[in-house]
Amino acid sequence: MLRGPCHLFRVSVAPVAALAVALVSSLSRCSLLEPENRVVSPLSPYFGTKTRYEDANPGLLPDPEAPRRDPQLLEETCTPVQLVALIRHGTRYPTTKQIRKLRQLHGLLQARGPGDDRTRAAGGGDLGAALADWPLWYADWMDGQLVEKGRQDMRQLALRLASLFPVLFSRENRGRLQLVTSSKHRCVDSGAAFLQGLWQHYHPGLPPPDVADMECGPPRINDKLMRFFDHCEKFLTQVERNATALYHVEAFKTGPEMQNILKKVAGILQVPVNNLNADLIQVAFFTCSFDLAIKGVKSPWCDVFDIDDAKVLEYLNDLKQYWKRGYGYTINSQSSCTLFQDIFQHLDKAVEQKQSSQPISSPVILQFGHAETLLPLLSLMGYFKDKEPLTAYNYKEQIHRKFRSGHIVPYASNLIFVLYHCKNAKTPKEEFQVQMLLNEKVLPLAHSQETVSLYEDLKNHYKDILQSCHNSEKCELPKVNTSDEL
Repeated sequence: MLRGPCHLFRVSVAPVAALAVALVSSLSRCSLLEPENRVVSPLSPYFGTKTRYEDANPGLLPDPEAPRRDPQLLEETCTPVQLVALIRHGTRYPTTKQIRKLRQLHGLLQARGPGDDRTRAAGGGDLGAALADWPLWYADWMDGQLVEKGRQDMRQLALRLASLFPVLFSRENRGRLQLVTSSKHRCVDSGAAFLQGLWQHYHPGLPPPDVADMECGPPRINDKLMRFFDHCEKFLTQVERNATALYHVEAFKTGPEMQNILKKVAGILQVPVNNLNADLIQVAFFTCSFDLAIKGVKSPWCDVFDIDDAKVLEYLNDLKQYWKRGYGYTINSQSSCTLFQDIFQHLDKAVEQKQSSQPISSPVILQFGHAETLLPLLSLMGYFKDKEPLTAYNYKEQIHRKFRSGHIVPYASNLIFVLYHCKNAKTPKEEFQVQMLLNEKVLPLAHSQETVSLYEDLKNHYKDILQSCHNSEKCELPKVNTSDEL
């Protein structure tokens, strides 16, 4: 449970002094992250769920702390009364599984024999040797934890949202923040960093206290909401633990597009093609993205691939997201309906309180989760659905697909519902309106492409989902009749 109102501003002098030292130390470690030192790669648009937020939202680059107001946002006679935000964690380290694959690949490079003289003469160098000598600085303990760049993602997002919606993030509302998070450290730490960004908004130049010293304490953990997929038996059985559920992913790994890259990379690295597989190729590609995102450096791994390779590897990643989190199976999106319902329960309560002239009890609700939290929800709502399913066999036909995970759920991605009260409404129905933002840009309604909806109309459009969402029923496995039949 929350410990009470979330006052961001109670801190004694002694902790401030100690934290000032820690802050200076922290800032010194992330000098590579300053915008003027930002390193780019032509591969950056193709990293899928490993995409940097600023690569998906380049308008932020000149000043990542300044809000970018979408001109389609409501203003003037409509006042925001509630904001519900679903936020993916910031930039993270690779998982232990990814690090071990990279270590395996690094071992292959170090075990190579002398390079082929003809290859060196033709290419002018040995990229495999450069990669064998490139420091392998990843360690098992990192295992998907939030990095300093990820904390920066969250602090800057907090500063932008607080400036974009000053009425909601006002000093009067500061004690009514509601924060929920997944139990994963990267999400808990993202929530804490977001709170530190809010502190910075209210107290520029003053180091923030530890989140434990804020009256609300850390965000409340609720995995049934933020990791609903772990609590849905039908999803776990039919998709997560089903060896054939990702058939198209595995088929694409052995298909011509991936096999061409496999042979090409084997030649570049001068290792036997039989020692490589699609998983090792993918982890090499992602290592380019991790080095860029975490350290701000362009490693030799980026030189292994060209843009055509990157597009194929992006498709491989999107296939996995499509079949495991998107439209591939109905249960993927259905498992998120409790989260969808929770959002509308918050909005309903705010409408009721406003109608009865009560203060809004929770003007800002912040929920920190994963790409796996956002993608099923967006699919449930009908977003980014292509006319034809993504398969192992239609890569070329899907070049211009809508379902590109790096554009939808990069690090620090966010889906925001903003409820407005419009005082000059002609009818009671027009009094409450809603806009949605994806990654701080107005998201047109999936069914109408309008940029704003009357709240009642939005509820009516999704009424079948809202009324039929009994997660225990959606996620229950069919009963198996074990009785003997004659």
